Amino acid sequence: MKCIICNTKTKLFEDNELKKIFYHCPLCKLIFLDKKFYVSSTNEKNQYDQHNNSLENEGYVKMFDEYLDYTLTDLHVKSVLDFGSGPTPVLAELLKRKALHVEHFDKYYQPIKVYENKKYDLITSTEVFEHLENPKEILNMLAQHLNPNGTISLMTLFHTNNEEDFLKWWYRRDPTHIVFFTPRCIEIMAKECGLKVLKHDNKRIILLAKI
Repeated sequence: MKCIICNTKTKLFEDNELKKIFYHCPLCKLIFLDKKFYVSSTNEKNQYDQHNNSLENEGYVKMFDEYLDYTLTDLHVKSVLDFGSGPTPVLAELLKRKALHVEHFDKYYQPIKVYENKKYDLITSTEVFEHLENPKEILNMLAQHLNPNGTISLMTLFHTNNEEDFLKWWYRRDPTHIVFFTPRCIEIMAKECGLKVLKHDNKRIILLAKI
C-alpha cells in the first residue's frame, strides 16, 4: 500500500484488539487505516451526534481557549474560516467574541460552502484531519482560500511514531479516526500544498503559512 501523503511504500501492521489493519509510512510517518474498516457516513454522523461539544462544557471551552492562545499569538487576524465546526460551532463563537469576522463550515451540520470565492486571514480546523480520507486534497483546497499572509491552524493529536505506543493509544479507538499524523508528516504534506510550518507544539497544534 502506498502512502496517501507521499506515495512511499508503507508497512502493514495489525491491531489485534480492534481487529483492524493500519499502514505506517517510513518516510513521512503517517499512520492510516485500511479503507475496508471505514465507517459509513451515517455511522460517522451518529458518532459526532454523541459528542458533548458546547459552550457549557468547561473542559471543551478551556481546550479551545488554550488553542486560540497558541494560534493567535503574533498573528494579525480579521477574517476567519472554521473548517469542520461540528454540531455546535463553539470555536467560531469564541473567535467572534474576539471581535473577528468568522464563518464556519461542516459537511454534516453547516454544509453550505461559505468559503467559495473568498479568502481569509486565518483558517482553523480542529479535530478534523484525523477523519479525512483525503487530507492532502483538503489542505490544498484550504490553502487556496488564504490571504497572502494568511495562516492555517490545525489541531489533531500527534502520534509518537512507535507502533507499540500506537496500539495502546486511546485516540485510535474512535471508529471515525482514520488518519494519524506527526508534525513531520504535516510538514511534508504542507510543502506539496505550497505551505510551510510556522510552529507546532509537538502535541496537537500546528500552524502553516504560504511559502
